[in-house]
Amino acid sequence: MPIDVRPRVSSKHVPVKDSTLDPSRITQEDLTVRRLAGRRYLNPELAQKDDVATLGCFKNEVEYVMYDPRPQKNITSTFPMSMNRFVMELASARANVHFNPANTTIGIVTCGGLCPGLNDVIRSITLTAIRTYGVKRVIGFRYGYWGLSAAGRDTAQELTTETVRYIHRYGGTMLGSSRGPQPASEIVDTLEKLGVNILFTVGGDGTQKGSIRIAEEARRRNLDVAVLGIPKTIDNDLSFSHRTFGFETAVEQACVAIRAAHSEASSHMFGIGIVKVMGRESGFIAAQSTISSSQASLCFIPENPVSREVVLNLIKRRFELSTYCVIVVAEGFGQDWADCSGAPTDASGNKKLMDIGVEMKHLVEGFLKKNKALYPQSTVKYIDPSYTIRACAPNASDAAFCTNLSTLAVHEAMSGATDCIISMRYNQFILVPIKAAVSIRKMVDTRGMLWRMVREVTIDLSNDAASAQKRELQRELQTVSVKRESIINALSKL
Repeated sequence: MPIDVRPRVSSKHVPVKDSTLDPSRITQEDLTVRRLAGRRYLNPELAQKDDVATLGCFKNEVEYVMYDPRPQKNITSTFPMSMNRFVMELASARANVHFNPANTTIGIVTCGGLCPGLNDVIRSITLTAIRTYGVKRVIGFRYGYWGLSAAGRDTAQELTTETVRYIHRYGGTMLGSSRGPQPASEIVDTLEKLGVNILFTVGGDGTQKGSIRIAEEARRRNLDVAVLGIPKTIDNDLSFSHRTFGFETAVEQACVAIRAAHSEASSHMFGIGIVKVMGRESGFIAAQSTISSSQASLCFIPENPVSREVVLNLIKRRFELSTYCVIVVAEGFGQDWADCSGAPTDASGNKKLMDIGVEMKHLVEGFLKKNKALYPQSTVKYIDPSYTIRACAPNASDAAFCTNLSTLAVHEAMSGATDCIISMRYNQFILVPIKAAVSIRKMVDTRGMLWRMVREVTIDLSNDAASAQKRELQRELQTVSVKRESIINALSKL
């Protein structure tokens, strides 16, 4: 059955091209997490606890949360039931673990583009593994999957509490990163050679697809190895998840850029400020920062394609109401404006995008030049904060989220969970099989609540400029009238 049996509130799920799992035919078995057999060892943290109240935090049985907790409609039962029959496995610390901590070696690799919080994830995995479990070693693999290949394995570095002590203060990743796959056989050779029992893969779709191949190769060799993914997608487009690390920081930093664009645009007659933000296929950063800043006039996302003509008509409509305009555009918008067939791809296999920010700047400048008599002294300021955002340290909320996510990932991996990622859904941390997670992409639903809020704080062509102007003048007149009466009353008492 389809994973979503009724409309979601703000987003929608779209099948990923070349997915091995059909989202319309998902079963509960597809959402069941693979676990390595046997839990012979007592959790060392549990062994040191005398506080009975704390013991309930350690669970051996798997607990679940409903995929969609919203109840059925028109239900009269005392115990309402979810309309969706799927359940997700809750992540937890386990009383008994699969791996013997004293003999366990953990590996960490970060892949793909930068994202706020990568160093926090590395630090939290390392500290939990060493301080809570007392594992034998923690190894960091350099520059993505290359560091696990035959060519790069000698660059691996030992991670200790001292080497990760201050890394959360900085952006980027202390391990370095790269794009592109490496042979799974070489990667598992490296794991075998270094005695790695658990590999944490921190990255996006391509990274996690690579994780599947690594886990399958390890099983083919009958190796007792767990592979657990920590999803990294600044765009917040991960299915089965309501939040990914770095997203809130990205929205916060995007708002800084929007405020700067607003200052520039509003300081000039017919000024236009354009801000390009991340969002290859999902426009959540653009939408959320538009709402958060409340200073954007127009918002363009990939899920709501419009032509150049519509963009210019929207700018005209804005100038009927004001002398400036602020535009927020996601990087994946407008890719249908040019013939992108046969476009080159990056090392991860992603199609290289046309720079929509530069394209829109040229479009707007040409429009203003052609209509100089209508819009005198006009100017266009373009801001692209993308790499500034990607490279910054996370805010407090994202930092705390990274710690919770990574700590639970270590607990579950030590208990034998494998071939899965950890994510947050309805404020609960859950485990999702990687095959299911990478088969669906989350996108903005233009009929949902999020996009409705965007439309309420921006301009669209359905706005009646004359009526809006009339209402504003009437409000101003009413304000002046009230002020006039107040002044007359004050003078009469003198």
